Amino acid sequence: MRPGLRHFLHTADWFVGAEQDFTVADVRRVGALPLPEEGPAVVVDLVTVTFPDGTSDRYQVLVSLRPSEDERLAAALIGVWEDPDHGRSHAYDAIADPEAMAQVIAAFAQAALAGDPAPGLGFHRIGEGAVNTAARARAFTGKQSNSLVAFGDESMFKLFRRVEAGPNPDVELPRALTAAGSGDVAAMIGWLDTVDEPTGQVLHLAVLQEFLDDSAGGWDLATAAVRTLCAEASTDDVPPTPGASTDVDFSAEAPLLGAALLRVHGLLADAFTTDVLSGTEAANLCSRMQQRLLDALGVVPELAGHRDGLSAIFERVRTLDGVRVQRVHGDLHLGQALRTGEGWRFIDFEGEPELSLADRLRPDSVWADVASMVRSLDYAANVVARVFPGAEDVADAWARDAAEGFLAAYAPEGLSHHREILLDAYLAERAVIECVHEATHRPTWLPIPLRGIERLVADRA
Repeated sequence: MRPGLRHFLHTADWFVGAEQDFTVADVRRVGALPLPEEGPAVVVDLVTVTFPDGTSDRYQVLVSLRPSEDERLAAALIGVWEDPDHGRSHAYDAIADPEAMAQVIAAFAQAALAGDPAPGLGFHRIGEGAVNTAARARAFTGKQSNSLVAFGDESMFKLFRRVEAGPNPDVELPRALTAAGSGDVAAMIGWLDTVDEPTGQVLHLAVLQEFLDDSAGGWDLATAAVRTLCAEASTDDVPPTPGASTDVDFSAEAPLLGAALLRVHGLLADAFTTDVLSGTEAANLCSRMQQRLLDALGVVPELAGHRDGLSAIFERVRTLDGVRVQRVHGDLHLGQALRTGEGWRFIDFEGEPELSLADRLRPDSVWADVASMVRSLDYAANVVARVFPGAEDVADAWARDAAEGFLAAYAPEGLSHHREILLDAYLAERAVIECVHEATHRPTWLPIPLRGIERLVADRA
């Protein structure tokens, strides 16, 4: 079918089924860019893979097809095959092919002028700003669930790898926020979609957004701030991290972060439907949290000692009536926040990668996002404290102060009893999720979320 395709998937950083046996069950071409006078043919293939348990996933492969070998792209070779549309071809991952990506950015530029530059593919634009088609493409490497390509210092192209029929929240939410004039997100420039033949639903393939080249990552800023404090308090002499900033005043940044999230949640509430959960629906939310705990116990035996305390925190949600839900970020942490010269910007609205699209589109309480960021602040402190013996109390104090500043800006009127119950429950749920992740992927970090759970349960006992 496509010699080399299975090996390509197996070795790709974004392929989540590499640890299992899998079969390439189907390859369907959904569209192609117009053939250029020079350069490769660029096509979009959807690859369905099946697993021994009967489940399946679909992945998007943007393919650059060349009639002969190109040594510059050797590391991106997928395979050599008889292509149904272009004959014998050397197939490369187009993300790594600057000439192929030049055709992609050109299609976005053309979409604003004529529309439908590529039959089968929908290139859409927001606004009337020009797209710089001369900007050189630069692919990002490393472990990612999607593929990223920067065009100069102006725009960022994100190709969704694992795709499902239906609207992708990483298109829906930034599009709505950009249309509303939000200055708290990376502005959307356009998106790419197609029609899913089996369902007739939209299938979002990629998004083009503002590239925040002058930004600093929230995680890097937070850990640098903690590191400075811990180095002063540590009983050991630990050398500074090369390149790490040591003059970050995060006590000023945390409130700005909270205020930015409050504005984003307000715009999302205006752009999408909000709802209020009935008592029965709040009970279902509680049951979901309890089930997550039960599932986690089978993976993380260390949670057993906290089972009753966590269950009691979750059970308080069952007493609530009138829980307001809306569209939220869904996977918010310091890594999804960038500090620019104009303020904080949130990115990556796709939601928890492990959840189904239906679950990621489901409205939730804003306190899910708030709790995730509070847990991320705690993580930043604890990760740094691991290498500074004797500085644990200093790190804890930093995390507590940062969380208080963040919460004070997000909820300037204070936390009601109702809000405290929700915040505690989402903090506990997030920490349980973290435990499962660490036990599965990074066991040496498991003590971090376990310690957070221990403190939360003790405080609420």
